[in-house]
Amino acid sequence: MGFYWVGFIFWFLIVSASILLILGLWKKSCKVLIYSGILIILPSLYFGGAENWFSLLILFPLIPFVLAFYIKKRV
Repeated sequence: MGFYWVGFIFWFLIVSASILLILGLWKKSCKVLIYSGILIILPSLYFGGAENWFSLLILFPLIPFVLAFYIKKRV
């Protein structure tokens, strides 16, 4: 069985975006939150092609962008 690079990259993007989201909230850094949103865009577009409620996951990248905007306005 071969190594599947697409799956590795997919899960790497999800895990790294989650870690950056947590770090961005912890340090209150809008740049880190924007990087988190950018990293989660590609996996969310994959789920956007679904025909059931998984298609709502395409809205998930909005969360880090809204939080970054909120933190930028507050500081």
